[in-house]
Amino acid sequence: MSIIIDGKKIAAQVLDRVAQDVKQMKEQGRQVSLAVIIVGGDPASRVYVDNKKKDCALVGINSYEFALPAETSQEELMGLISELNFRDDINGILCQLPIPKQLDEKAVLMEISPAKDVDAFHPVNVGHIMIGDCLLLPCTPAGVMEMLRSQNVQIVGKHCVVIGRSNIVGKPMAMLMLKENATVTICHSKTVDLPQITRQADILIAAVGISKFVTGDMVKDGAIVIDVGMNRDENGKLCGDVDFASVEPKASLITPVPGGVGPMTRAMLLQNTVTAAKTQYGIEK
Repeated sequence: MSIIIDGKKIAAQVLDRVAQDVKQMKEQGRQVSLAVIIVGGDPASRVYVDNKKKDCALVGINSYEFALPAETSQEELMGLISELNFRDDINGILCQLPIPKQLDEKAVLMEISPAKDVDAFHPVNVGHIMIGDCLLLPCTPAGVMEMLRSQNVQIVGKHCVVIGRSNIVGKPMAMLMLKENATVTICHSKTVDLPQITRQADILIAAVGISKFVTGDMVKDGAIVIDVGMNRDENGKLCGDVDFASVEPKASLITPVPGGVGPMTRAMLLQNTVTAAKTQYGIEK
């Protein structure tokens, strides 16, 4: 029988630490502020932004929302980001994705100052992740690492298999595991005989965006299984990339969906905001 990793509980612990840091900075006369840009009326984006605002209020971070209409031009959006880059009262900036198709997403992410890039999507921050001296980490991979630390998982020498090679999760996830001296394999849609590889994993991380993709026959006994997916099954019920029913009996540790990695992603965004603020204020981390 596996141990189910409680992402909500661990996220709450992260938020407690963040709140203490914010309180200490406020006592020194320093505010911590996050600017969130949302373009258009995508319902899922609206929910995400509202949740981020609630999280900020919970820990004492000032939250500034910049809601722009769907017909916003590239020039207007870039101008807003440039303005926020130079505002001393803004420590972190994120642009909620996706953005309308007429906008150049790559250019938008490039425009955000690396020092305020709390999503850690800017190529400068990606480069720091590659060489292992990063301050700001992509929120989901950082959340996974925090979960593993909370369970006292020994990563050194373990074989970690990451399914998925996205810039947001798969690639940075592999780099963070490599930094911790795991042996890392990245699998993707062109991988030959995927189950043969996943059955070698001591730590299996699924980030493919396909409902219940990882089944019990793809997992070795005692593996640690981290499910990054957020999908809907045939009944419209929230589920992950892992078929929990068949994998849970074989895993030693496993994350649920919902209540696993999701809350950690939100918590690590606020951790990044505090880290960015400390760097900007010259406070030792």
